[in-house]
Amino acid sequence: MSSSWSIDAVRAAFPALALQDDGVARAYLDAPAGTQMAGRSIDRMVRLMTTACANDGGVFRTSVEGEATMFEAHRACAALLNAASFEEIVFGLNTTSLLFHVSRILARDWRAGDEIVLSRMDHDANVAPWLAVAEERGVAVRWLDFDTETFRYDYDSLDALIGPRTRLVACNHASNLLGTINDVKRIAEAARAVGAVSVVDGVQSAPHMLTDVQALGCDLFVFSPYKVFGPHAGVLWMRGELMDRLTPLKVRPSPQQAPWMWAPGTPSFEAQAGVLGAIEHIAWLGGLGSEATLREQLAAGWRASQAWEGTLMRRFLAGLKAIPGMRLYGLGGDNELADRVPTFSFTLPGRQASEVVSDLASHNVFAWAGSFYAHEIAQRLGVAENGVVRVGLAHYTSKAEVDRALALLSA
Repeated sequence: MSSSWSIDAVRAAFPALALQDDGVARAYLDAPAGTQMAGRSIDRMVRLMTTACANDGGVFRTSVEGEATMFEAHRACAALLNAASFEEIVFGLNTTSLLFHVSRILARDWRAGDEIVLSRMDHDANVAPWLAVAEERGVAVRWLDFDTETFRYDYDSLDALIGPRTRLVACNHASNLLGTINDVKRIAEAARAVGAVSVVDGVQSAPHMLTDVQALGCDLFVFSPYKVFGPHAGVLWMRGELMDRLTPLKVRPSPQQAPWMWAPGTPSFEAQAGVLGAIEHIAWLGGLGSEATLREQLAAGWRASQAWEGTLMRRFLAGLKAIPGMRLYGLGGDNELADRVPTFSFTLPGRQASEVVSDLASHNVFAWAGSFYAHEIAQRLGVAENGVVRVGLAHYTSKAEVDRALALLSA
């Protein structure tokens, strides 16, 4: 795409955006639960399933071609995250299963009296696996809370929470309910200071910004490609130095080389191809061309998409604030947009969240109601029973779709 942003060109890159039902266009405002797939992602998957449908490791053409795509997908993910090597990239079924898998690996040497620190702001995928192994190992669980007024972590509590017995600290980069972008670097530094492993859930940040795991300073970072314009899959980055200290859970005949020995079984090669296509889509957004490195192309793509999403956020927030009695759960100031992703959770007076999204759906506008597996957040905010309405924007969202949703919410 050219250096000037064209929302029409962006939308044309997503086949699903052209669909209508009884002459009414679909408005996909459900991005936090799963984005639409870029055409490049779909094409990559179809190509692999058509011309290279085979397991890896063979000497025949389909296996060789499929294995080449697998390597390319790992290298692309390394560029996406600024990993030191493709060997630090592990594919899995989804983020939840990857975290359950790696939790068994990390907890092998935990002992009674050890401690872990979990977050009240996380999706349960980055909570439940650690609670399970903590219970098995007799490890104490401590909690990093957040302020229910500012919707930010209580960073001042880190010194009291993290100490010499801390083995792991888990947090998220951005909240799937509040939208807050968190200071992961500060949390990871506190963990590293005592020798603890830091695990970051990047599922909600990865679709909206350039990720740099080196700058974040964490030890593990996970994201879900199906929320980054690709297929259902999970991606885990693990710092190489940490890999060297751990023992993988694997079947005996499987490879002893990274990253393959860390993968939980035979992967979906077609999903890896789709992830590659999704990353190529992000690179295309920046319009730099092949003379730039993939990382440079991705950085330009994110800059362009963030600028558009910032415009959409200001438009949506202005309209939302104009609704009498609306309550927003998350940062709402115009000067706070840089500290949040375009995920908005709110309630409307006198209306159940489920009723609101049903009304939107009747007009072919897709959004969610509930607590979205953010169990701890919902409990802290008192919305666990009835939930909230969640509207999520993406770089393929148009201004007209934002206005359409606001008109329905205001009616």
